[in-house]
Amino acid sequence: GLRFEVVPSWFKETLEKSSFAAPYEYAVETAKQKALEVANRMHVKHLRTPDVVIGADTIVTVDEQILEKPVDKQDAYRMLSRSVVLRFQMCILSCFKRSYDQLETEVTDFYEETKVKFSDLSEELLWEYIHSGEPMDKAGGYGIQALGGMLVEYIHGDFLNVVGFPLNHFCKKLAELYCPLPKHKKYDSIPSVDTFENLSDGEGESSNFTEHKGASKLDSSGMSSSRITYNSENSSGVRTGFMVPLENQNGVSESAAKLSSKILELMDGFRASKALFVASKLKMFDHLKDKGPLKAVDIANEVGTSVCGTERLLDACAALGLLEKTAQGYSNTDSANTYLTSDGEYSLHGYIIHSNDHLWPLFTNLESAVKEGSRQNHRAFGKKAEDLFKDYYHSQEVKQRFMAAMHSIAHLTARDVATAFDLSQFKSACDLGGCTGALAHELVQIYPNLKVTVFDLPEVIANISYFQPSGQHTAQVTFVSGDFFKDNLPEADLYILSRVLHDWPDEKIHMLLSKISAVCKPG
Repeated sequence: GLRFEVVPSWFKETLEKSSFAAPYEYAVETAKQKALEVANRMHVKHLRTPDVVIGADTIVTVDEQILEKPVDKQDAYRMLSRSVVLRFQMCILSCFKRSYDQLETEVTDFYEETKVKFSDLSEELLWEYIHSGEPMDKAGGYGIQALGGMLVEYIHGDFLNVVGFPLNHFCKKLAELYCPLPKHKKYDSIPSVDTFENLSDGEGESSNFTEHKGASKLDSSGMSSSRITYNSENSSGVRTGFMVPLENQNGVSESAAKLSSKILELMDGFRASKALFVASKLKMFDHLKDKGPLKAVDIANEVGTSVCGTERLLDACAALGLLEKTAQGYSNTDSANTYLTSDGEYSLHGYIIHSNDHLWPLFTNLESAVKEGSRQNHRAFGKKAEDLFKDYYHSQEVKQRFMAAMHSIAHLTARDVATAFDLSQFKSACDLGGCTGALAHELVQIYPNLKVTVFDLPEVIANISYFQPSGQHTAQVTFVSGDFFKDNLPEADLYILSRVLHDWPDEKIHMLLSKISAVCKPG
């Protein structure tokens, strides 16, 4: 099924109804604006671009007049006294995709109309329903799925539309967008050629290909083919025929062609990654943010590299959408300023350098890891994994670089992690190996009643001040130093392990999880 999240729209529904030719047009536009507001807010504020946003608006009309929610009980009585109302459930399906510096949208809208016939009710019964309070928060003054169902004599149309969402129409529209029926394709036969003469190697021999016009047909695979017969006058009158299929995409089907494109992307993906890594390590994005646009020769002089090599790297970054190239030179895109400069709001610079210096050498030895079933730190760095972690904390420079890497990726992904589950029931949490507290600070923003303890090594806790935000919720985050393998864990309702377990062998993971299980509170 679809993984979805309910996000209330902040769009103020104040469109002028009289400016629309028909009531449904008002509802369609309202639904559209709701969806666009949510999509833009998620993209800009939360840095999360949804694949699909579904916006909906319901209106109830009588004689082309739109009925709002009742302002009082008398207004509810006036609405419910009508014998026939039309209920419109407008739903808009908006598809969004992220470009490098702006949000692009594709909008599909539709509406569903359902006719609702009320029974002739006594004054006493009608007022009894109104006094129940149910009509007061519903457009048109009724809800068919609750007590309001007793008012309805019959409906003409989709029942779920009256309930609140036209599921049947919506699913059909969704299928049209993402599972379209295959279109009938027309295929042309091989062009008609009467004869090909003088193709024989010896004298007196004559060979020719003759196409029988009108022999084009669809074969069992649905592809067009033409029957071509090869005739040889030295074959004692025996005529051999064979079929030549005409397939698309250089002999492969359309689905296979799409797969080959995906495979090619995977084959070349490492080149794009390395271009990003090198440009980041040379801090080219920092130079361009401060002084761009710049020519390749200027950047080469700034970072101490060759002009030809620098220009090729910059062109690669421009092709990847990370830079803009004009006659004046190269400049950062908005995304580069946000994510790739070392001081960007959501800078990934630290994690990119970590990926280049630490992860890239490890994955270079993936073949050996698969064959041996062991970690490859000794091949990549000449040291064991445990010794590498010690190095991170013995050198202040290496320590700061490692913490910056962990902070950058945690800061960017914290909201997604914090909202992956509903954690509102918990009053306290402990983020084990939480480093700079990026996830902890996001958690207390989303859950104001939650207090979070970040538990990490003393060498980490001693260097967290640089990464701390300012704000009213910072007091809800505390830091405790310790080793989660050796020391007692802080008491909490919830224990969090984010980007921790993958670093350790199975026996260490079992030890840690057993330790957490022993201190977890029931439920």
